[in-house]
Amino acid sequence: MKKFFFKSAKINEFRLWGLVFTLVGMGVMVLGTAGIVFWGQTGKIIAAIFMVIGMISLLISVAVYFWAGMMSTSATMLPCPECGRQTKMLGKTDRCMYCRTMLTLDPAQATHHPSEQHGQA
Repeated sequence: MKKFFFKSAKINEFRLWGLVFTLVGMGVMVLGTAGIVFWGQTGKIIAAIFMVIGMISLLISVAVYFWAGMMSTSATMLPCPECGRQTKMLGKTDRCMYCRTMLTLDPAQATHHPSEQHGQA
């Protein structure tokens, strides 16, 4: 199965990256504004540069959140076999959004086949 960067659902990973870009953008803008206090006239140039970089980061976060939202609307909904809650799944493999159980719709990648269980009983 596919290895995940974080051990969470794909949609939650996209939302996490959107949050990271938001916080980085806001932090860069605050640091740029602090340049006015510490460096006076030259700090205004630094503040302008940092404001532009921060706004670009915020625009990237908006795009990431929009993309995650669009993917979320077309995601496959299924009940998690472990916790029983409805979760969204992107692609062939994903994790439950709540208990992080590995999920798959591809029988070739499944580790537990329901038909094998009935044959052994």
